[in-house]
Amino acid sequence: MAFDYDLIVIGGGSGGLACAQRASEHGARTLLIEQHRLGGTCVNLGCVPKKIMWNAALISHALHDAAGYGFDVALGRHDWELLKRRRDDYIGQLNASYERSLANRKVELRRGHARLHSPQLVEVGGQRLSAGAVVLANGGQPLIPRLPGASFGMTSDDFFALSERPRGVAIVGAGHIAAELGSIFAALGSHTTIVMRHERILRHLDAMLGETLMQSMRADGIELVVDAVPQSLERDSAGLLELRVEDGRVLGPFDALVWAIGRAPSTHELGLDQAGVALDRHGYVHVDAYQRTNLENLYAIGDVTQHAGFTPVAIAAGRRLAERLFGGQSERKLDYDHIPQVVFSHPPIGTVGLSEQQARAAHGDAVTTFKSGFLPMYHALTERRPRAQMKLVTVAPAQKIVGIHAIGPGADELLQGFAVALRMGATKRDLDDTIAIHPTSAEELVTMR
Repeated sequence: MAFDYDLIVIGGGSGGLACAQRASEHGARTLLIEQHRLGGTCVNLGCVPKKIMWNAALISHALHDAAGYGFDVALGRHDWELLKRRRDDYIGQLNASYERSLANRKVELRRGHARLHSPQLVEVGGQRLSAGAVVLANGGQPLIPRLPGASFGMTSDDFFALSERPRGVAIVGAGHIAAELGSIFAALGSHTTIVMRHERILRHLDAMLGETLMQSMRADGIELVVDAVPQSLERDSAGLLELRVEDGRVLGPFDALVWAIGRAPSTHELGLDQAGVALDRHGYVHVDAYQRTNLENLYAIGDVTQHAGFTPVAIAAGRRLAERLFGGQSERKLDYDHIPQVVFSHPPIGTVGLSEQQARAAHGDAVTTFKSGFLPMYHALTERRPRAQMKLVTVAPAQKIVGIHAIGPGADELLQGFAVALRMGATKRDLDDTIAIHPTSAEELVTMR
């Protein structure tokens, strides 16, 4: 059978772009379909604009810390609108660069909503197109709870559309997004409240990280409301928001409220049910280790699947899939173990491998942990005194390192190299035998006793 293309990729986010471009480099006739801006969530409504806002918050902290180093800095009004405009201009440049990159690699781009008719047949703009292989890479979107008045709140996507900073803001959630947006709002001057169902933020990570971050957040003036299950959101006569929780408390009033309760895969309106694509109970496309769905010649990568929803994961999975399909690398696939993560909170968090809790559940008494808590040298002269914490999780008999966890200045950057060491099977002795770089925070990971 003659196909219109060798590969059709539905979705122009990080994973879809990586897959399409790598396939084209291997000579595949490739079509990419995207109805919105190129770059997907990460570039437009996630990692990239979030990191710019994180940088702004970092500068705000540095300006407040400057007096401790002898600087006479007069802090004026922060221009949120200017920051937004410059950030959005930068994102626009990235969108344009992706389009140029597709053209340079001879990847055809079509704008529009795609619908799957069969594993090798896609409709876009009223035209049906066939391919030897089709990849679903259309990402996800933030969740909004089914509660009375929930529409009065906004999502993390809406955060990037804010033209001015709210004076008081609530963030409902306890994951990456809540931690990051809460830190940004607070550093740039909003009175910030984080509302959590449980007692700790970032419960999916090592307990030390969430506990330490909560201490720093409280010191920065962030109000943390725990054991609070939302019941309804109401707007008062002045236009302010009040959040009612199940135990009877009324929180607020707030100028704005952000729902940061998770994300869902964008599997609706694609025709997946009619095509017979298997989804799990949360709506994710189920794939195996080779990104294969239950239908032959149909694949899925990125946030639309059940695997870790991180941009580098989607990119790596997309490239490996293209190399396997068109590059002659028949066993090429992504190893989903030991994926490093960073939370761009203030202070930032870096983590890879098993938490202490996970390690003890798997290995019991064979687990030994090494910890270090200290005041980073940067804060030796500042009024703010956030402590850094680091932990190594090891398993006997060789004290193989199975988890590395750090919170503090530079944790986001230092983790990359240590993640390589963990994947290579490093032991505590390997770190002990590595000469420290002094004075740094990173040296704590090779000097623990």
